[in-house]
Amino acid sequence: MLRIRNIHKSYGRVKAVDGVSLHVENGEVLGLLGPNGAGKSTTISIAVGLILPDSGEVVVGGVGSPSEPAVRAMMGLAPQAVALYDDLTAAENLDCFGRLYGLDRSARRSAAASALERVGLSDRARDRVKAYSGGMKRRLNLATVLLHNPRLVLLDEPTAGVDPQSRSAIIEMVRSLRDEGRAVVYTTHYMEEAQRVCDRIEIVDHGRVIASGSPDELIGLHGGASVITIQTADSESRFETDDPVSELTLRLRDPGVMGVRIDRPDLESVFLRLTGRSLRD
Repeated sequence: MLRIRNIHKSYGRVKAVDGVSLHVENGEVLGLLGPNGAGKSTTISIAVGLILPDSGEVVVGGVGSPSEPAVRAMMGLAPQAVALYDDLTAAENLDCFGRLYGLDRSARRSAAASALERVGLSDRARDRVKAYSGGMKRRLNLATVLLHNPRLVLLDEPTAGVDPQSRSAIIEMVRSLRDEGRAVVYTTHYMEEAQRVCDRIEIVDHGRVIASGSPDELIGLHGGASVITIQTADSESRFETDDPVSELTLRLRDPGVMGVRIDRPDLESVFLRLTGRSLRD
């Protein structure tokens, strides 16, 4: 549904994207992960035609480039910054976006009602958006993306700053989009969330893809060893092992053991091993 081949984009001497290639199929959630400034948002902007690459190719649906209006109509984008009109109601916002998508009046009403129900905001349709919580705004932002029934949905940090209930609702909605056969590109800084929702993951740093695979594949290749913590009456010791069950069985023969904990590698440990622990501001 989306194929990006060897795209490059520079701003002066800064290489924002440096040879990124990736693809996402129908019925798949592709996670695009990376530190701040890694090139994720620039890649998303190129994918939807907001920015032209210096070189490389983007093909959507096997049809053509997102620079073509008919191709862009196949896509829906929820940007990192919420794009809503605070002084309008939710229904008015959706009507405005529906007009931009070229929907007639009847289609706008039907699509808006369906989208509001999907994001759990039907009962707040007539409230002005400025009275919404952060989580409600994020959900309404997603509703605007679905009005024209896009085949490709790109979500740039859709759960940033939301409450746990809204986060759970958004994750379930993304899963339902996948189950409907849509292709989804999903960026997030929440590793546990990416591990739950993404079928495949591309980790980007310094404008390049540095690792690719399913969450389990990435953990197996880059997660490192498990860490076992053993507690006794007067000490605590930690050690790494590739076989925590065997090691733990051996250690528990010591009658002085009062507590144990096994920390297995996860996607966050993969991310930190590949991109480092230094702060990115």
